[in-house]
This record gives sequence, structure tokens and C-alpha cells, in this order.
Amino acid sequence: MAIRPIQITGTEVLHRKAQPVTDFGDNLRTLVDDMFETMEKAPGVGLAAPQVGIDLALFVFDWTDEDDIHHRGVAVNPELELFGNQEFDEEDHIEGCLSVPGLRFPLNRAPMARLTAWDLNQNKYTEIAKGWLARIFQHEFDHLQGILYVDRLEAPYRDQAAKEITEKAWQPGSFWTPGLEFLEP
Repeated sequence: MAIRPIQITGTEVLHRKAQPVTDFGDNLRTLVDDMFETMEKAPGVGLAAPQVGIDLALFVFDWTDEDDIHHRGVAVNPELELFGNQEFDEEDHIEGCLSVPGLRFPLNRAPMARLTAWDLNQNKYTEIAKGWLARIFQHEFDHLQGILYVDRLEAPYRDQAAKEITEKAWQPGSFWTPGLEFLEP
């Protein structure tokens, strides 16, 4: 296993739809192992393949909910359905992203989601999620569509995020490696 560099906003692979996974061989298993290790070192609760520069439709997640239930898995070629509306509480809906390091803003998401995906053994599964797990699924699924959470922000947060990203002066191809300093191409 290896820690992989995390791509920063502006890098092309983050801003386009990911390609479907067709090969479930050893390379995919190695990628998933590396993604889990990278996510844990970052630390994060989810990581999509485009975030580590790989143009494939898959993400990993690892989160323990308020009932102490551990949710850990891989979603290959996922589909996501969203359900419900909720009252938006800015303090309870703060989101961040490893590909936009250091920025955190409130974002309203659907309170429930149904994830349908394949695991590494090519078994199709469905998982119903609510609360933060639903948010994690939505966030990571967005990455596979070429959407970052800052793309979904509403005013005034959208403008504030754009200003802070501009001030950071990240260049296309910028990345950081958990455990190391920021690196530029």
C-alpha cells in the first residue's frame, strides 16, 4: 500500500466525469488499498479516484456514526438516488474537501440517499444512508461527476470560496501528499 498525492481543484481530472471501471483485477485492488491508506492519513471520511488522479468511477468511505456503527466500503460504478428535504442549518451542514484543502463551508444536501454500486468482487449492492453518511455518498459521487462541493455553494459562500481559492493561487496540476508539504507541478 502507498499514500497517493491528492489533486487540488483546478486539476483537469477533478472537473470531468469519471470513466466506468471495467477491469476488476489486481490493479483495482491496489488502487483501493492505496485510497484507503491515503484517506486515513489525510485524514478524511471519503475519497474518490479522481482525487488521486485516476479517472475511474469509484470511491471509498470510512465513517463511524453517532450510534457507533462503522461504515466502510468501496463503491465501484455507483449510482445515487436522493430523497427528502431538510431545514438548512448552516452550523450543522459544514463541509470540506481534501481537494480544496483548508476551506470549509455550509452546504445543504439531501438527508437520505440510496447508493447502488459494485464491490471489488463484482457483487452489486444497495445501501440506504441518512445524515452524514448520505452526505459522504453525495460528496464522493459528485467527484465522479466532475463536481466539487464548492461548485454547489450558494451566495455568499460561493463568492467567498472563489476568493479564497484565487488567493491560494493553486495551479492546474497542484497536489498535496498527506504527511508531506504541499507540492506544485
